[in-house]
Amino acid sequence: MTMTYPTPPAHCTFEPEDWLRLARHWHPVARSCDVTAAPGKAVLLDEQLVLYRIKGQVVAARDVCPHRGVPLTLGFNDEEGIVCPYHGLRFGENGRCNRIPSSPDQAIPAKLNLTSYPVEERYGLVWVCIAPDHDHPSNLPTMPHWDDVDFQQINCPPFEVDGFAGRQVEGFLDVAHFAWIHTETFADPNNQQVPPYNPQETDYGFSVDYWSTVGNYPASSEYRAPEGFKWLRHFEMHLPFTATLTIHFPGDARLVIMNAASPVSARKTRMFAPIARNFDLHIPVEEVHAFNHRVFEEDRLMVETQRPERLPLDLTLEAHIPADRSSIAYRRGLKKMGFGEFFLV
Repeated sequence: MTMTYPTPPAHCTFEPEDWLRLARHWHPVARSCDVTAAPGKAVLLDEQLVLYRIKGQVVAARDVCPHRGVPLTLGFNDEEGIVCPYHGLRFGENGRCNRIPSSPDQAIPAKLNLTSYPVEERYGLVWVCIAPDHDHPSNLPTMPHWDDVDFQQINCPPFEVDGFAGRQVEGFLDVAHFAWIHTETFADPNNQQVPPYNPQETDYGFSVDYWSTVGNYPASSEYRAPEGFKWLRHFEMHLPFTATLTIHFPGDARLVIMNAASPVSARKTRMFAPIARNFDLHIPVEEVHAFNHRVFEEDRLMVETQRPERLPLDLTLEAHIPADRSSIAYRRGLKKMGFGEFFLV
């Protein structure tokens, strides 16, 4: 594998130091089910990527042929790799060039191999790390119950947001907006009070146990929790942009949602949402996709219109209320990691 250079791509929208910090972490770029042998396109941190699968393994590389710079996503697959449409050079396992049609007997120089990146497949997603720090490697986020035999695994189609990943994640952690934004899906507009809660710092970010009477059954559902039932929502924030939410339904029923916000650029996010649950297993996954799409669609306008577009890590720049404890913990966590303004002006 040819390791990537640790410098931002041309026309990068991030501050260079923040780009490098982000590039050292794992970010999802596609659902595993959507990556085939044919070249597919993804964008991560302003870097144009080509994705393809060969012999069961996913290759993620810069979307540029090292010969004459043509995007490989314009090419095709011939079962031995992906083929550049300009001169037919072919790239197979680990992004290595394995055929030069015009010079079939020539030894293939390493310079013709693609600039490829480390890849992991987990939770039904393809994760990429553009600039791994081998001295201090980043760990992939964890997701409760994904591998438990009694749980169903569902992976919603990715959701595009014209906004910064940090803003989208902060909205996922926010518990005060339920009664204002999510009343068409699950929340009660008359249940507005946020009981006290306290985030706890962890090695990967922080966790929160939030107890309230706000239910999580769909508004159209015939099910209701017993009178006086307290819902536990357990959040785990994996800095910088991945959070999981485990919702404790009545009895032993559990629903886990991962909110993995992939920073396409500083102003665009591709959000992935793997789901694990041990109830309502008879409901078609298409209905689960549709419900979760509605929930995230309710958030869209808020995230896309917030100003400033970036997430202010200086807590003095915005006003705060007691319900913002998770938001404050999130911003402090990012600042502790060394992040700055994120955006290039």
